[in-house]
Amino acid sequence: MTATPAPPGPRSAADGGTPAAPAGAARPPRPGRAPTPWWRRPWIVPLALVTVLFLAYSLPPYLTFDPATSRMELREDNPLHYPLIIGHILFGTVALATCCLQVWPWLRRRHPAVHRWSGRLYVFAGVLPGAPLALAAAVLGQQGLAQQAGNAMSALLWFCFAVAGWRAARRRDFADHREWMVRGFALTFSIVANRPWLMLCVVLAEPQLETMYGGNEQAMIQAAAAASVWLSWVVNLLAAEWWLRRRRRPARPRRVARV
Repeated sequence: MTATPAPPGPRSAADGGTPAAPAGAARPPRPGRAPTPWWRRPWIVPLALVTVLFLAYSLPPYLTFDPATSRMELREDNPLHYPLIIGHILFGTVALATCCLQVWPWLRRRHPAVHRWSGRLYVFAGVLPGAPLALAAAVLGQQGLAQQAGNAMSALLWFCFAVAGWRAARRRDFADHREWMVRGFALTFSIVANRPWLMLCVVLAEPQLETMYGGNEQAMIQAAAAASVWLSWVVNLLAAEWWLRRRRRPARPRRVARV
């Protein structure tokens, strides 16, 4: 009976082959595209700087918990108006800070645990409590129906986008999760965008002060504030949707030059 020859094993380095990996050794990483360093994202530092400057300017008057220092017009006939605003601002601060971490790709790839915990803070200590308070404060506001409607619609969408993003992450649909987070980011930063929009709207409305507003400067500022409320979140959301559609679009095949 003829013995069957054993299949040839891996050649050793002495035979000109590749040395066999010892048992239990980790496999070498697959070749692929290296993660982009954080400093190669040119928008990260400006985003963080704008967030810090905005909070440093806007937050201190409300940390005194004194209604006299509020920059928003309060209803004297409803004592709940100021606590609603304070709660929304505090929870909104958490959402604003953690949202910067959520949209940072380097942090998501290199430190996924930090990304997950900042996402939980964003949802459960930021948007979910902050959005209903913003909705209630908008209903009680005295800035006019247009401004109330704009703030209320923004608060409702803010809440819905956070829930949709959290549910997508729970079912591990991370592509859908990132899209909802981009939309939530657009609404979260609408409060920051509101300031330049307000200044622009005041500049555009000022030539009509005598004609359109009969010289009433307060009415002009109120109309400009209402316009800036809508522009701040609608334009942000449109820009976010444009960016998402642009990323979904498949790359065009390169044309091969004919010789």
